[in-house]
Amino acid sequence: MTVFFIGAGPGDPELLTLKAARIIGECPVCLYAGSLVPSEVVACAPSGARIMDTAPMTLDQTHAAILEAHRQGQNVARVHSGDPSLYGAIAEQIRRLKADGIDYQIIPGVPAYAAAAAALGTELTIPEVAQSIILTRMSMKSTAMPAGETLENFARTGATLAIHLGVRALREIERQLIPFYGADCPVAIIYRVGWPDQQIIRGTLTDVREKVRAAKITRTALILVGPALSDSHGFPDSALYDAARPHVLRPKVNAS
Repeated sequence: MTVFFIGAGPGDPELLTLKAARIIGECPVCLYAGSLVPSEVVACAPSGARIMDTAPMTLDQTHAAILEAHRQGQNVARVHSGDPSLYGAIAEQIRRLKADGIDYQIIPGVPAYAAAAAALGTELTIPEVAQSIILTRMSMKSTAMPAGETLENFARTGATLAIHLGVRALREIERQLIPFYGADCPVAIIYRVGWPDQQIIRGTLTDVREKVRAAKITRTALILVGPALSDSHGFPDSALYDAARPHVLRPKVNAS
């Protein structure tokens, strides 16, 4: 048997990849993180499949369910939100699978930051404004961040920041980022991106915290910060389609 770690995307069932939907539809056992993955995402599981919401389960309990499926020779769809390579908590699961000699595969999914950018109708890498995206998170009650992976260090780059698990730490985010990005730096808070109750809050490092408080958002939100979110800068066109810059697939266009 094989355990398939499947990226379910941010919430919209239509953002499942074709491969993910096919595998979920073939697995007799399906474990999904119900706090972050809508039940509609696993509705394509086969009739009679054993479907378990792992939100209230421990690592030992989820692994026990996998071991039971292994004894019965049943493939398992282990469905995670977004893309499982980002804060998917799959590393410790894989460690146990390897120890028990159980095969696994990873099926990528749409990450939250990509879905958030789509919901905002924007690009996160703007020529001569920001050409990098830093994916990070706040510690809060989660595992501590490694030394050196601080908002201050990331902010020195001027890159677009995608901050997970930080909506309850907006005051601290403001304190650390304003010295580098400025008080008027644009911020977007995307709550439950891809879900029917999705909300988008736009503001600046100065005022977004009060807007989030008024909306009573306390969890399941992604924070995007950086000058690339602004509509006001006059950035140059990308060199990608510049007629004056030929490449192997496009010879130089002669001026008429």
